[in-house]
Amino acid sequence: MTKTADVTDVSDTDFDTEVLGAELPVLVKFTADWCAPCRQLGPVLQSIAEEERGRLKIVQINVDHNPQTAIRYGVLATPTLMLFHAGEPVKSLVGARPKRRLLQELQDVLPPVSA
Repeated sequence: MTKTADVTDVSDTDFDTEVLGAELPVLVKFTADWCAPCRQLGPVLQSIAEEERGRLKIVQINVDHNPQTAIRYGVLATPTLMLFHAGEPVKSLVGARPKRRLLQELQDVLPPVSA
């Protein structure tokens, strides 16, 4: 497991522990090295990870190196963003998007901001 600031790389081996066993909601980016939109999404997710620290965990998994997890969740395109909460997938989004739109799409499943 490697970590780039707040976005962690996971694999087929540690996916269940890192994602399904997490206390926070987890946004998983299913990605590939050759995927240009995946690279565009990188800085967006990095920024969200920093802003939403404590409310949201963000990880990425390379589908070429970790096909079992992609098959398990029916991921057919990259980037696919899948939000897991309490070990269950609760939202799936396909394709890159701007930060503001992504935050809007996640608002209904993120825990409220504590004062």
